[in-house]
Amino acid sequence: MKVLLLSRYTREGASSRLRTMQYLDQLARMDITVEVAPFFGDDYLDGIYAERRRTKGIVRRFGDRISLLLRKSQYDAIWLEYEALPFLPWWFERLLLPSGVPLISDYDDAAFHRYDMSHNPLVRGFLGRKIDHVMAASTIVVAGNEYLADRARTAGAQRIEIIPTVLDTQAYRTGNPTPSGKPIIGWIGSPSTWTEYAAPMMPLLSSVASTEAAMIRAVGAADGVVGSDTLEILPWAEATEVAAIQSMHIGIMPLDDSPWARGKCGYKLIQYMACGLPVVASPVGVNVDIVQTGDNGELAGSSADWQEALTRLVESPALRHRMGAAGRRRVEATYSVQAQAGRLADLLQSTRPRNGH
Repeated sequence: MKVLLLSRYTREGASSRLRTMQYLDQLARMDITVEVAPFFGDDYLDGIYAERRRTKGIVRRFGDRISLLLRKSQYDAIWLEYEALPFLPWWFERLLLPSGVPLISDYDDAAFHRYDMSHNPLVRGFLGRKIDHVMAASTIVVAGNEYLADRARTAGAQRIEIIPTVLDTQAYRTGNPTPSGKPIIGWIGSPSTWTEYAAPMMPLLSSVASTEAAMIRAVGAADGVVGSDTLEILPWAEATEVAAIQSMHIGIMPLDDSPWARGKCGYKLIQYMACGLPVVASPVGVNVDIVQTGDNGELAGSSADWQEALTRLVESPALRHRMGAAGRRRVEATYSVQAQAGRLADLLQSTRPRNGH
């Protein structure tokens, strides 16, 4: 089977790497060849991570994607991340997508809110329903969580399958933080998620860290964030992110209860758990499914809940070990490439006619 993957980013983009590209080797072993065609390049992503927008070359990117869609090459299916042509209307995208080729669209984020919740009324008016049209035209919509799947149902999608965002358990191993050192409350993410979700938690986290002689370690926070006696800032890199998580004792994922947050797939929780960390998370969206309270971590809805959960875990290495081991088992069973690759391959193969032609 030959599949064209229209990803949004290169491997440097977490959504593209995790939702599609990390499966390519396993899919190849199942006789599914995937040709990867990212829309945005590494230069665009570098700009995002440095908190500056990169518009240089945007016309060329649209030209490359349109040229690709007009090619006569034959594919058995198109695997689409979000949409083919960002910020262009559906009718134009529909004209360019080859007819008769099954479309598998994939969502790990509430991409539709980029349009229907835009501050620009023109964007809301012209593009507010665009992703709904993509979903409705898809042979299969693959959603990372129930919130995204529910949007696809409302849009009239023909077939919806939920596959969580996962990781490769061969690359993630349980760590062994120095037991005699300060307990480390860890966070990993992007500058934007730090600013939106983690930074507002800093007064509470700093208070717990000071009271309990602990440290906060933030990986991937905004460049302008300054460390302190209780806060350590580390840069994010794909090559070092596993080691950074392994050095932590507790993993956290604070969120607000907003539409964007409800669309998230809880990936940082899965990373923590794969490394044997107990987790504390806001009870928002898919976090409620990933965190089994009292088993692999705690859900904290209020400041008092956060303080109590973190204090209990900081003070008890035995509790951290028990919950961390339970989290690792949960990742292996449900949230790993190894657990989901066969199912993804079956979904792709199911779009082909039974006679193979």
